[in-house]
Amino acid sequence: MPDSAPSASVPFVPNTARTGTRRKLLLAVATLIFVAIGALYGYHWQTVARFSVTTDDAYVSGNVVQVTPQIAGTVTGVHADDTDYVRAGQLLIDIDDTDTRLALDRAKDALAQTVREIRALIANDGALAAGVALQDTNLARLQQDLARRQRLVNTGAVSGEELKHARDAVEQATAQRDAARKQLEANHVLIDNTTIAAHPRVQDAAERVREAFVAWRRTKVLAPIAGQIARRTAQVGQRTTPGTPLMAIVPLDEVWIDANFKEAQLQQMRIGQRATVTADVYGTGVPYHGTVVGLAAGTGAAFSLLPAQNATGNWIKVVQRVPVRIGLDPAELAAHPLRIGLSMQIDVNIRDQSGPQLSVGRQRDNVAETGVFSDLDKDADDLIRRLIAASEGSAAAKAPTGAVGP
Repeated sequence: MPDSAPSASVPFVPNTARTGTRRKLLLAVATLIFVAIGALYGYHWQTVARFSVTTDDAYVSGNVVQVTPQIAGTVTGVHADDTDYVRAGQLLIDIDDTDTRLALDRAKDALAQTVREIRALIANDGALAAGVALQDTNLARLQQDLARRQRLVNTGAVSGEELKHARDAVEQATAQRDAARKQLEANHVLIDNTTIAAHPRVQDAAERVREAFVAWRRTKVLAPIAGQIARRTAQVGQRTTPGTPLMAIVPLDEVWIDANFKEAQLQQMRIGQRATVTADVYGTGVPYHGTVVGLAAGTGAAFSLLPAQNATGNWIKVVQRVPVRIGLDPAELAAHPLRIGLSMQIDVNIRDQSGPQLSVGRQRDNVAETGVFSDLDKDADDLIRRLIAASEGSAAAKAPTGAVGP
């Protein structure tokens, strides 16, 4: 049986037409995707991105109110510590009041003595008036005696010497009467058109009492505003002087953002533009809605402690940054409090170009104020009134009042 012929192998021929079609389809899809991405980015840039200026060089700022004493003394009590919240007018520091209390006692004694002296002047006025009346009566009697002697001198019943003595007596009585009248006038000058309480000397002594009373009140150091205590340095036994920082109060409900934008980003930035703010401490899930309230008058380098000397020969250009203040919504601050110095991310929408670049006035009439120190002399008038009444012996001295002095 003859051998069969070997079968020839058929080689694999790839379908190049199908592969080329698939490659072209993939390239077309990829091209469409890139074109779509580019179109979306262009649309986003045209409608949103080109109206947005961002920076992460931004930090929380706020008022740091220093608590300082107004008199010298030794700290005897500290009533607030770091992180505590205090209200305006709350007692923070006690200063030893021994010296001020003694000074107030001396002023009170001086006022009482002055009132008694004025009472003596008023009482002396009546005595001087009575003295003038007595001198007038005595002078009238001597003048009558002189007149009788003058009528009898020609009859020889009265000698010339006796007549001379009568004339001398009239002249002496006239001088005494004039002196009494001058004393009465001088006394009137001291008490005319006034009362004991309104007398200048009493008023001067009363002002000294008020001054000593205020100094005594200042031994209690009060919180000028409400806020969180920070940087407490006050210690019991510490000797303080006026202006020595004892602690600081930070009102966290009045913080703002200082965003440092590059100088090239400020061309279209205006006051009043809206800003979206996020804090690193809360993340992007807690956005704040702020407003541009002002741009600084110079770059940060210009106001630094050692400003750069750009006119020197080794000058290197550095992109400068200008602080921009961003105001925040108080309600959002209350819901998510911020602390001074926290890092922030700022995104300012510059679409609105209606606002000015520079401030044309004040943001508000009062940036900050306190009424805590306006009533340090509270109750001083009542104390003075009681002291005067007591020195006069008046029933007003017994009127019921609260404790107003040491």
